[in-house]
Formats: sequence, C-alpha cells, structure tokens
Amino acid sequence: MTNERILTAATSMGAVTLRVGDLAGMSEYYSRAFAMDPLEERSRGQEMHRVLGRGRTPLVRLIHTPNLPAAKPRQAGLFHTAFLFDTPASLAATVYRAAQHPRSVFIGSSDHLVSEAFYFTDPEGNGVELYTDRPRTDWVRRGNEIQMATDYLDPQAYLQRHLNPETADAAPSMAGTVGHVHLQVGDLQTARAFYVDALGFEATQTRYSGGLFASAGGYHHHVAMNVWNSGGAGPRAASLGLADVAVTVPGTADLEELMARLRARAIAFGSDSRSVTIKDPWGTQVTVALPDLSTDELLAR
Repeated sequence: MTNERILTAATSMGAVTLRVGDLAGMSEYYSRAFAMDPLEERSRGQEMHRVLGRGRTPLVRLIHTPNLPAAKPRQAGLFHTAFLFDTPASLAATVYRAAQHPRSVFIGSSDHLVSEAFYFTDPEGNGVELYTDRPRTDWVRRGNEIQMATDYLDPQAYLQRHLNPETADAAPSMAGTVGHVHLQVGDLQTARAFYVDALGFEATQTRYSGGLFASAGGYHHHVAMNVWNSGGAGPRAASLGLADVAVTVPGTADLEELMARLRARAIAFGSDSRSVTIKDPWGTQVTVALPDLSTDELLAR
C-alpha cells in the first residue's frame, strides 16, 4: 500500500537543465572537466538544446539563450547541481580532471558524514558538486533526521588515497548520476510547503541554519534549499542559469498522486502521459517524469 502524501522510495533525480550564454564553451567545459559526452542536440526556434552525459545517461541539458542576462548571486535558483559517483576512485578521477581545467573555479571540499564532496563553479557561475556516498549503514539517524556536517576534507590527501593512473584514464567510462539539486530560495517555510508538502519529499535535516534538506526513500537528500544568499528573494526574472529540475518516479500512479496533491493546494501544473511540470514559488520549473527518458524526450521538454 502506498502513502499518497509522499514520493515513492524509488524516486531519483534526472538531468538538470541550464540556460547558457556560450553553448560551445559550456559544452567543452562539461565535456573536458567532468568527462561528459555530447549525446544529442536539437534546435527549437532560436534556441539550441544539447544533452551531455556519461554512457547513455543524460546528466545535463544546455539551452543556448545568449540574449538572457546572467543570473544574479542573490536571486532564487541554483546553488549547485550535485553529480554522484559510485566509488571514491571514480570521484577522485573526476575531481582531478575538473581541477586541471583552466576555467574551473575550485570552491572547496567537505566531509558531510553521509558523503564526501568537492565543489566547483562552472564558467557561467553555476555551482557544481562532485560527490560519493558513504554506505547507508554508516549514516546516523536521530528520529526522522539524518545527521550531516560540513567537516574539513583534505583534497590532496583524498586524491593521493584514491587516484592512480588507471582510474584517471578510466574516468570517462565510470558511471555518474545526478544525486541531488541544491536550490537558493526566498524563505524556507514557503520552500517546505512546496517541496515537502506538495511535491512529497520528506524532510531529512532541518537543523542547518538557513537550510532545509529533503528526500524520498530515506536518502540523505534529493533536494536542498537555502536562504544563505537569497533570503527574501522574490520570483526570478528570466536569466541564464537553472531552467529545470528533473525528478524521476517509477509509475503513472506516482504522477496521479502528485497531481492530486497539487490540485488540493490549488497549484497549477501541466501534464502529459509521462510527466508533470510545475513551477516553484520563485519560478523554478520542476518536471516529475517516468523513467527511461530518452534524449529525444528530454530535448522535447
């Protein structure tokens, strides 16, 4: 029996969509820095859409919209996209690649107890996290919350432990997924009403000052929201940066339950047989879709 108030445990995150001013430069960056290959592209009117990923797994869609202004640091939108890797070796190899790219900006690294993470900023100012999870059996739970921290992680020591020539060369063939998306929002109470109460994620950590973490199925977080830079922000004006947050659910019943929650709260949405599209209170688009999304379907959004 399902709980119609929350997302199923099988929920995961899909490819994040970014509006970019320099499609060639951003494609080159994500390809060289993060070992992503261009999978497919399509023009739509004046826009060019390009999907990059590893193997056949889409990780990011870039939409060329050069006439839009750059995103402002204090507006609502993207804090970072977090790419999850299966092993420390895979993470180390990708971090090493990213650090070598001349346009990478390394922000820092942290031990979050549940994960180990490295942070970069791409050439257009979008935050990127590269991370790997510790085993779930090592996570500490207190009631309904999962304990997380921001402890120092020595990047040089991490690379020395986990990187060797074989793993560095194999980085492009190592799997990766979008593990979570961290958002800037105007206030946490409104964010919780949308992402937890309406979409159906469950809060997993509420004790970070200015932050809220939520997930499906007991994961540490699929989405995070903070007001560290964006407290009091209103709806976003059209700009470069985040265009869509993708969430994947296993079946049509999950979409139907989501639509029922949205109708009960008078939240407008669009839908077809495979997806539901909503905008959060700051204008960020969220698409909840069925799995096995082809690059054609992603480009058609």
